[in-house]
This record gives sequence, C-alpha cells and structure tokens, in this order.
Amino acid sequence: MRVPRPRKVVLLISLVVTLALLCCGGSVTMLVLGNIDSDEQSTLNAALGCGKGGAIDPDSKLPKIRPYGASQIRNAAVIINVGEQLQMPPRAWVIAVATAMQESRLVNLGHLGARNDHDSQGLFQQRPSSGWGTPAQVRDPVYASTKFYNKLNTIDGWETMSLTRAAQAVQISAYPDAYAKHEPIATQIVNMLADGAASAAGSSVTMVCAASGQIAASGYTIPLRAGVGSGFRSPERPNHQGVDLSVDKYTPIAAVSSGVVSLVKCDEDFKGRKSCNVDGYPGKGGCGWMVEIIHAGNVMTRYCHMVQRPFVRENQQVAAGDVIGRVGSSGNSSGPHLHFEVHLNNDRSSAGAIDPVRFMREQGAALGGEG
Repeated sequence: MRVPRPRKVVLLISLVVTLALLCCGGSVTMLVLGNIDSDEQSTLNAALGCGKGGAIDPDSKLPKIRPYGASQIRNAAVIINVGEQLQMPPRAWVIAVATAMQESRLVNLGHLGARNDHDSQGLFQQRPSSGWGTPAQVRDPVYASTKFYNKLNTIDGWETMSLTRAAQAVQISAYPDAYAKHEPIATQIVNMLADGAASAAGSSVTMVCAASGQIAASGYTIPLRAGVGSGFRSPERPNHQGVDLSVDKYTPIAAVSSGVVSLVKCDEDFKGRKSCNVDGYPGKGGCGWMVEIIHAGNVMTRYCHMVQRPFVRENQQVAAGDVIGRVGSSGNSSGPHLHFEVHLNNDRSSAGAIDPVRFMREQGAALGGEG
C-alpha cells in the first residue's frame, strides 16, 4: 500500500456539550465520545480541513483516542488509507471504521476457536469459508479493508443509506442494528486521522467541505437553508433550548441524519389546547406540530412549528435529507420558522439539549450558511 506523506495531525477535542428541551431552560450534562490525550483544548469546527490534508501515515505517530490503544488506532488508520487509495469517498471510511469497531474493536483477530462457531477472522471478521480469502489474507488489514470496500462498492445506493444498513449489506451480520452506535466515534476517528474528512461531502472524492444541503461524510445535513435567528439560550431568551431558522411558510424540512421517528404530535399550548392547524402567537405556548427523531449515538433532534401534520409517523425509519414536514408558525410562534433542537443521550428534557449551531458545525453541516 502506498503511504501518503506525513502531515501535521490536527488534534481535536471530543464532543463535550450542554443542552435542553422545547422552549424551556435546564441544567447541564456532558457526553464524551472518546477523548484525545492532549493538553490542547481545541474544538471541532467546520473548517477542520475537510480531508484536504489527506490521511495520516499509519506508521507515523498517531493521536491517542480512548478507549482504543495504539495498535487499534493504527488499524483504523490503515482502513482509512486503503479507502483513500481506492478512491472511495470519506463516507465509506466512516462506515468501514464503524464496522470494524463492531466486528473486532479494531483488533486484528485470529481464529477464535471455541469462542466462535464460525471461522471469522481479522478486522472485519471475514470468513474464509464464505469466500473472503485465505485465513492469512483476511488477517492482513490492507487486504481485509480492500475486500470490505470492494463489496461496499457493489451495493447500489450505499452512499445514501444509513451506516447500519450499508454495513449490514456488506457483512450480513446476525446483529444488523449493532453498527449504528459506533458512528459518532468513527466520525471522530476519521476526522482525527484524515484532516477532518468526516466534514467533507460524503459522496465526493475531491475532499471539499460539504456545501449547504449536501450530506457530509458524518451522515449529517442541514434541515433547511435559512439564517439563524433567535439563538440557543441567549441572554434575551435563556430558556430557548434550540435555534430558530426563519424561512417562508411551506418550506420543506429535512431530517438531518438517518434515524427513527420517535414522536409526532400536535403539542399542547399553555391552556392545554391542541390547536396546531392555525398560526400561533407569542405566549401561546407549545411547539405546534412537531417531530422528534433518534439518531446514532442516541442523539435526538426536534423540529417544531410545522404548518400541518408532519409527513412521517412514529417508528418510521428516515434517511438524511428525507422531507419530514413543512415550515409553519403553529404553537408559540411569532412568524414562520423552524425551531430546531439537538439533545444528547436521548434526553428530551432541558438537561439533554445542546447548542445546535455548534453541534451541526462539528458534523460538517453548518446551520445558517456557515462554513
């Protein structure tokens, strides 16, 4: 495998954020998606490089990313380098790293004997008896990664699939839903080992930052194109648990990432009324027509003030960019806009809410035309 020239590794601090609910204040919580062993307190942002600096040399000094050891991070670097060599877009790198995290914890496993009733081996637990290669071949990280990417490339539409669907299409695992939980840290690993490549346009090999409306390699996109109005917990509105994106009524609203719809409702106003098919007003209370979606890593997004009943139903699976409803002014609203929230740990309360502007910037899908 050709080894790219070494470059300066941009060390990133992992996702640490504060959060909240609907339009009500709250306490502070924290989530760490893997830590960087560094004194440098830099934050992820959309100008991260978007992969322009290329993948880091697996044999160079690599950053530490807990809970993984040096050999595991090196294996992740090999997976990313192989993807780069094969000219696979950075979304594929995230999928491949997350898959290896689930299959082997990024450890190049030999035959597990009595602990495994199959002959699965290597980073991706590929089976020689199923035609993946000889035992020696599937234990070669470069070979195993190449076989994974080649198989992924045969899956029609993998670029727009959720990570878990794309990974399962390659692996045919007995646990098809197990891959999704690794997506946040896999995104972080790709960012750290490939100059912010998870913020690049996910389907492009040219390593350009995802433009407004494109899906980034992280699997995220914006809900709609609009400037950010009222911000998250501003001095004027300290109990405002999201941001307002002001735009014309009936503008389509997109799911920002793949996930499962967990709530669709007409939110009650302060008087307990479910009157969402009319424009609201300041002081009315409630979110109006609203949707909540659970994404990988137990991230929940909330979309409020829709003009009519949303287009999705509870327990429906959605992909990034799917239209879930249209902008309106129902509920506690002074005019047409989308009130958009992000919560961690699937915590619907104010204790779970974080600043959507910062979070979306970190995913390479900046709100309000940033980046």
